[in-house]
Amino acid sequence: MNETLRLIEQRRSMRAFTGQSVTPEEKEAILRAAFMAPTAGCQQLYTIIDVTDQSLKDALAVSCDNQPFIARAPVVLIFCADCQKWLDAYRDTGCEPREPGAGDVLLAVDDALIAAQNCVMAADSLGLGSCYIGDVMERYEYHRELLHLPQYVFPAAMLVIGHPTDAQLRRQKPSRAPARYIVHENAYRPMTAEDRRALFSAYAGDKDYDEWMRAFCRRKYNSDFSVEMSRSVAAFLRSVMPTGQ
Repeated sequence: MNETLRLIEQRRSMRAFTGQSVTPEEKEAILRAAFMAPTAGCQQLYTIIDVTDQSLKDALAVSCDNQPFIARAPVVLIFCADCQKWLDAYRDTGCEPREPGAGDVLLAVDDALIAAQNCVMAADSLGLGSCYIGDVMERYEYHRELLHLPQYVFPAAMLVIGHPTDAQLRRQKPSRAPARYIVHENAYRPMTAEDRRALFSAYAGDKDYDEWMRAFCRRKYNSDFSVEMSRSVAAFLRSVMPTGQ
């Protein structure tokens, strides 16, 4: 296994950091990795907010589901899907562009997340740890004001990066599903109830599968934060798209 594949295989989320700082050179290398990521039409339909203000980190730690480790992370990066800058450039030059639609937004989200994943792997290659924070998609109205986001910019993901503690380094990476359940050849293959039970039973471990699944549904899918995330994303889409677009 080559070094790149080894890093991908071993990488896991880190949620506790030592007090050691990330050097400017390390941060520059991580950000440059983002810029080198694949991007639609070489447009780089994203903007990265480098959060260096401690009071802003503190606010994000609260607004993003009360996760204190966000405030303690040396590096906090917010990857915004950005349809605004190209739209403004079109208008600057008299192009009479249409307003961004659903496809434009999703393409920008793709760009932002691809750039973020390059940062994840760059950080890991430098001996640093990282964790994605999807909660930045929640409370859209609050985060729009907090981060001064214009109309066609949406916070698609946040990354926290730092030197992981020894306890975090010793954590075992959760197992992933077998390929037969994830890879479908040529077309989507609907799973049977038996397939789903075989797939997800590994997550339940020695717990009763049905009880575990009901508890997981309550904790994740039907949770307040999950409901708020859907509401928040819908609010953003309504704010930028005319009815029926």
